Amino acid sequence: MKALQYVRIGAKPELREVDKPSPGAGEILLKITASGLCHSDEVVMGYPEDVYPYPLPMTFGHEPAGVVAELGEGVTGVGVGDSVIVYGCWGCGVCAMCADGSENLCLRGMVSPGLGRDGAMAEYMIVDDIRHLVPIGDLDPVRAASLTDAALTPYQAIKKVLPRLVGGTTTVVIGAGGLGHVAIQLLRTITPTRVVALDLGDEKLAFAKEMGAHEALESKPEAADRIRELTGGRGADVVFDFVGIDPTGDLALKSVGVGGAVVLVGAGGGNAKVGLMSAPFDVQVSTSLWGRRKELLELVEMAKRGDVSIETKTYSLDDALQAYDDLHEGRVRGRGVIVP
Repeated sequence: MKALQYVRIGAKPELREVDKPSPGAGEILLKITASGLCHSDEVVMGYPEDVYPYPLPMTFGHEPAGVVAELGEGVTGVGVGDSVIVYGCWGCGVCAMCADGSENLCLRGMVSPGLGRDGAMAEYMIVDDIRHLVPIGDLDPVRAASLTDAALTPYQAIKKVLPRLVGGTTTVVIGAGGLGHVAIQLLRTITPTRVVALDLGDEKLAFAKEMGAHEALESKPEAADRIRELTGGRGADVVFDFVGIDPTGDLALKSVGVGGAVVLVGAGGGNAKVGLMSAPFDVQVSTSLWGRRKELLELVEMAKRGDVSIETKTYSLDDALQAYDDLHEGRVRGRGVIVP
């Protein structure tokens, strides 16, 4: 079968012919119907050899949708032909965090298809346990695949600060791309907060408004002044940084108000420099990683009702390298999806 694999550190992934996998006891074989692209793959390809954490070669693809093709020994509760997406946080299942349902925070080290195990940018993939399957019924798999990350990650980040997002508040979303455009929709759907999106370029700002942002501003230092104007001098109640570089971390802290919250989600390798005299008083700064399977179930129901929809651009597996180039150059509006 065909698979897009990361073979050599620092090199582009390669489309290769590999053996079709067979499920062992407790495992499930999926025939892949869609696999979302993510900037996390670019982060992985940027790791130098001395810190690279995963096996090689490794098939990319941590936003899988597929149809159950074969069941390993002992698997019950799912049938061949079922349409599913895959919860990507594969924890040990027994530590305190996993017992709480937070496999994304597994104390023994979470792995994922495409990030430690062979993923979904292939014709078939193995899922390690039935608990990581989420049925989607008749949802379009191309739209449903990225619920597993592009929707789940902002959904958890928003739920962490949900009590703050009451009427009369202002929330800033930095980066209206793959995750940010979903965050805007979720904020408009489940909260009464005013949403201000920050990004670069007229096209991206128009996209943010299309997704539901009340205001869309250029993501530049002076945006913080405009946000304070919009809030009567106070600043934003909550800021989500879906980019994660030093300039956006600085902008987040300049935009948030006293007693507000900054949630750092983007994996751009930057920081938000926090100090008693360098940030508004009593600001809560936190990180947020992926989400819980229960939240993915909630998102599937929201998608079925039309409350959240991921903007997608599709590519064939043969065009996957072009898809990564488009992702890197910012030519993907929303989420790129590979369809084998």
